Amino acid sequence: MDLVTVWYGLVVLCWVLFFVLEGFDFGVGLLSPLLGRDEHERAAAVRTIGPFWDGNEVWLVAAIGVTFAAFPAWYAALLSGLYLPMVAILLLLAGRGVALEFRGKHDDPRWRRRCDAVLAGCSAGVVLLWGAVLTVFVRGLALGADGEVVGGGLRRTVAPLLTPVAGLGALLALGMAVLLGAAFLALRTTGPLRARAGRLTRRVATGGAAAGLVVALVAAPAGATVTAVVALAVAGALTGIAVLARRPAAGREALAFGLTTAVVAAAVVAVLTANGTVVLPSTLNPAWSLTMDGTAAADSALRVISAAGLVVLPGVLVYQAWSYRVFRQRVASDRITT
Repeated sequence: MDLVTVWYGLVVLCWVLFFVLEGFDFGVGLLSPLLGRDEHERAAAVRTIGPFWDGNEVWLVAAIGVTFAAFPAWYAALLSGLYLPMVAILLLLAGRGVALEFRGKHDDPRWRRRCDAVLAGCSAGVVLLWGAVLTVFVRGLALGADGEVVGGGLRRTVAPLLTPVAGLGALLALGMAVLLGAAFLALRTTGPLRARAGRLTRRVATGGAAAGLVVALVAAPAGATVTAVVALAVAGALTGIAVLARRPAAGREALAFGLTTAVVAAAVVAVLTANGTVVLPSTLNPAWSLTMDGTAAADSALRVISAAGLVVLPGVLVYQAWSYRVFRQRVASDRITT
């Protein structure tokens, strides 16, 4: 296996870790004002991600940084072609961070409700934008023969996200974030919040399984065999999540959350490998598409960053695993009566 393939695998790994780990952060941010009936329950929901969200966000920096170092031409085309959505995502991430950090800085219920609203709105916005952006990884951009995006202004950077496919991707991403967040809250809380999160996990998974089955039934007669098989696999996985979420038990909740993360990870891998060695298709001419080999850095540069990656990446993984172990206890959402 050559260094180009290895580094593309690391790019995929970084994106998978970002969307899985930040996925439940966004889901909890969305659900905390909806599942929490009072300030105590909403605070309990937010505390489940308090020790992790800023560490999970590091994987976005890693994914972008690794892409820049190993595949600079891919980085240049993707980031320049989608600079306005990327700026919007960064601003929403900043808003989410401010809401989390400042929520407990002022002892006022109205202040905390406003922070919860900002947290939910920013989380929803980030998820919807990323869902639309991921469709661009598959469908591509209007790349010219020189690898640059053709056009200017809003048409260049916003138009790729204003399509039915991008809208569907945004809605699917929102659904998966809600499912991840609900499964995480069911695993990490006690009391009424745990019960509500478990019920929501079951309902969302059941609805997703039904939708997957419908897609499979429509795709199979139309000859779209691969689509039908994928839809059936997703429906089966979501059915398993719904069954596991039927009863609140630690082992079942852990399995439900693990299966949910596996579905999200598989979806991200499928998006990033859908076009084989083509990392960014051209919608103008397939011959102008960007490939792994064509966008990769020189072998000497890949060898240098490989040495650094062997030290940095395992260290980050070990630290994050340690932090999840330290903060593994559930957060109580039920009130203690005296």
